Amino acid sequence: MWRDLLIRRADQLDQVWCPEKPSKHPGECGGELTEPRMFNLMFKTFMGPVEDESSVVYLRPETAQGIYVNFHNVREAGRQKIPFGIAQIGKAFRNEITPGNFIFRTREFEQMEMQYFVKPGTDEEWFEYWKQQRIDWYQRLGIRREKLRFHEHGKGELAHYAKAAFDIEYEFPFGWSEIEGIHNRTDFDLKRHQEYSNKDLRYFDQEAGEKYIPYVIETSTGVDRLMLTALVDAYEEEEERVVLRLKPQIAPIKVAVLPLVKKDGMPEVARKIFKALQKDFKVFYDEAGSIGRRYRRQDEAGTPYGVTIDGQTLEDNTVTVRERDSMEQVRVSIDKVQEYLREKIL
Repeated sequence: MWRDLLIRRADQLDQVWCPEKPSKHPGECGGELTEPRMFNLMFKTFMGPVEDESSVVYLRPETAQGIYVNFHNVREAGRQKIPFGIAQIGKAFRNEITPGNFIFRTREFEQMEMQYFVKPGTDEEWFEYWKQQRIDWYQRLGIRREKLRFHEHGKGELAHYAKAAFDIEYEFPFGWSEIEGIHNRTDFDLKRHQEYSNKDLRYFDQEAGEKYIPYVIETSTGVDRLMLTALVDAYEEEEERVVLRLKPQIAPIKVAVLPLVKKDGMPEVARKIFKALQKDFKVFYDEAGSIGRRYRRQDEAGTPYGVTIDGQTLEDNTVTVRERDSMEQVRVSIDKVQEYLREKIL
């Protein structure tokens, strides 16, 4: 029975529908809920040949802690002055209760985080700075601003180490959900590492003539969620086609080279253009099927520009350059195509 298998977070029951009666929540549709139980999100395993308590280890649930462990070495080796940041990307693992929504929530994921170290007292200013920088970054990727919003963590939501926290949320088909967290972690992490390592992690500020443990402004996002966000935001079904409106800078294929027909010397000219464009762009060559069908294939793949070689090309050395989103076409001289596309894409 589903009642025996339904496992949900106690603080999110009002967001879950009863599988048998969608108009109701769990507990309202005939089932019984257990008392809340503790759940460990960390994956437990053993290191070495013997499985005993001394060999217990846990897969990391976030990438941030490695930055704090190496803070002192990075600062000294890089001769860094406050403020400065350390960023890294890597695998993280969480024993999620309910993975789902494609790659939105998985138990193994790629995470990228930045810890930005600042002088105590300037942390609120830097927190606001990084909030703006991060929302601007998503817009530079082409994500629609109206689909993005900030969610502030209330007192009941704040982590024990956080002075302030905001999520950047995106409006997915399944609702508003977090894609990035921005946190003021104060000096909690470095203080804890200093306490247990017996290593002095204070920073000496020569200008102020004082020592202090830096505060940390953290930005953290999942690469998998970022990819899902970009795809969902760009995907559109029109009456006659499916189009992936990726910003040209992040589209996996930038240009498609398409001879109108496979005869009359058009493929030969197309191949020369294809090789020339490969110096600057990821280019796809396609001569199979009608030109309309080939346009549709590239629209669905998110290719922003198509270069078509036709009968007029053989007469005046011009090609048709088609733009994916508007489907507008312009004639461009072959010797100007590379420059034209550079201006549009790079």
